[in-house]
Amino acid sequence: MKDAPINLLDYDRQGLEALFLEMGEQRFRASQAMKWIYSEQQLDFAAFSNFSKTLRAQLADDYIAQVPDMISEKVSKDGTVKWLLKVDDVNAVETVYIPEKNRGTLCVSSQVGCTLNCTFCATGAQGFNRHLTTAEIIAQVWVAAKQLGHTAQDRKITNIVMMGMGEPLANYKNVLPALNIMRDDFGFGFANKRVTVSTAGLVPYINQLNQDADVSLAISLHAPYDELRNQLVPLNKKYNIATLLDSCKNFVQNKRKARITIEYTLIDGMNDLPEHAHALGKLLKQLPTKINLIPFNPFPGTAFKQSKPQNIERFKEICMKHGLITTVRKTRGDDIDAACGQLAGDFMDRTRRSATIKKIPLGVVA
Repeated sequence: MKDAPINLLDYDRQGLEALFLEMGEQRFRASQAMKWIYSEQQLDFAAFSNFSKTLRAQLADDYIAQVPDMISEKVSKDGTVKWLLKVDDVNAVETVYIPEKNRGTLCVSSQVGCTLNCTFCATGAQGFNRHLTTAEIIAQVWVAAKQLGHTAQDRKITNIVMMGMGEPLANYKNVLPALNIMRDDFGFGFANKRVTVSTAGLVPYINQLNQDADVSLAISLHAPYDELRNQLVPLNKKYNIATLLDSCKNFVQNKRKARITIEYTLIDGMNDLPEHAHALGKLLKQLPTKINLIPFNPFPGTAFKQSKPQNIERFKEICMKHGLITTVRKTRGDDIDAACGQLAGDFMDRTRRSATIKKIPLGVVA
């Protein structure tokens, strides 16, 4: 039985160079193939006109260049777009585009569901099925670019954030090549600072990312001390706040001038009191950061409520008095369940809810 064909979107330039060398071709074929796939948005090998007929036939026999089928496209009244993409026969993931006056942000998923089970997140409440492949991750950018008419000359997408479904660093081996393609001149050509990885705090992989990719880092903190964060982000029981912030300090020192984005979801009566704001200010005073306050976005089944507007503003003012750059994220796409914390996709849960963090393969990646 013939093996399933290899999807070329699973490989960054280094991986494609190795692949073409195995085929007896020169390394430059990798950059040519990437230009066809990502710049020209061409998935048909027959159209690769600078490849020989023999090479095109060989590619057609043994390889594919394939992206997921789109199940649906929903457009919010504020212009936010959410795509539901079919990744296999039983699973689909969501990708969100948020247009603003001077930027367009694409929120990309990394897993089918999530194992971390953060209590305020719809994705975690749905469970977990599997990791996305590199091809399924980068294909979200490909599909969005195609739908939006994004080109090198007309860049509708200016920023990419790995903040969709899943914990990106739990799927490190597939996320890293996708990050490389996003930033490669023969891929999508995004500047390093315009690609952001958001994590709930997988410290070993933060340290690894620090060595492997010059990208921006966002931390889903949501609480200023361990007892509270243990309730909101169960991963904190494994890597507490002090350990997490130490890894952030190392990240900043290595990248120089970089600021860590601290994501803090404000939940009514849970983590939005003045005492929490003051504690957060003291906690972050030695770390170059910017705080992104996120009003909690309700989802079916949650008991949490969004903080009152006056409490959000009070929290912001206290943080700023501590000398911290602080902004409030405007809720976008909530009418199509595309706002932060609302992504749920459509998938079969294979995770027992009592077994989450234990199943994440931690440690340094070879």
